[in-house]
Amino acid sequence: MITCYVVDDERHALEVLSRYIQNTPGLLLIGAEENPLQALDAIASGQLTADITFLDVDMPQLSGVDLAGLINSRTTVVFTTAYPDYAYQAFEKNAVDFLLKPISYERFLKGITKVKESLQPRQAIPAVEQNDGYFFIKTDVKGKFVRVNFEEISYVEAMQNYVRIQTATEKLTTYLSMKEVEEHLPATDFARVHKSFIVHLPKVKTVEGNQIVLSTGNVVPMGSSYRTALLDMINAKLLKSKRVN
Repeated sequence: MITCYVVDDERHALEVLSRYIQNTPGLLLIGAEENPLQALDAIASGQLTADITFLDVDMPQLSGVDLAGLINSRTTVVFTTAYPDYAYQAFEKNAVDFLLKPISYERFLKGITKVKESLQPRQAIPAVEQNDGYFFIKTDVKGKFVRVNFEEISYVEAMQNYVRIQTATEKLTTYLSMKEVEEHLPATDFARVHKSFIVHLPKVKTVEGNQIVLSTGNVVPMGSSYRTALLDMINAKLLKSKRVN
């Protein structure tokens, strides 16, 4: 599932792109924001992590081009605008695509195809590291690096500009975004269940309502936009009776 975020100060354009995303299999809309400063805060703090961020170029307070320069290390940027003259500036910021308004659904899908192609090399790099079953992180203690074994992780929590990795024995804080950590964890064992939480699936004990209880006793909230994906994973492992009443 490719997560998407839309930033546009024009409400109609925001609604059109949001609808396109919601109607496209394999895409998940995790947020839509009219204020670029609010969007910057959400992404920079790690509260929101999107595979793709659709940015309107011409916005007050902070232009899409300037915003892209601040976040393009954390997300793949696709620009949207009614002004073709911005194309050169857009690609200077490493945007994968440039969608000219009004955006047709067909053109939107072509853009998604380009994004998928650009994401493949990125996803191939962590795959090698995932086979090792661990990574090292730099902690908030100067000069200290800690090895983190995947099997020991209970959950990962976003903490403004940092993330906290909870293991059975300690809490480790490091200056990384949720997206950066998520890319290095095997998708078969870890799932994003909330904008601020990633859980280790083998440690999930119960799921009830919007709460996930882990075998460690920790309770993690489940966000509504992540609920379907998590329940699909559970359903794949659900023991079902073949008896007919």
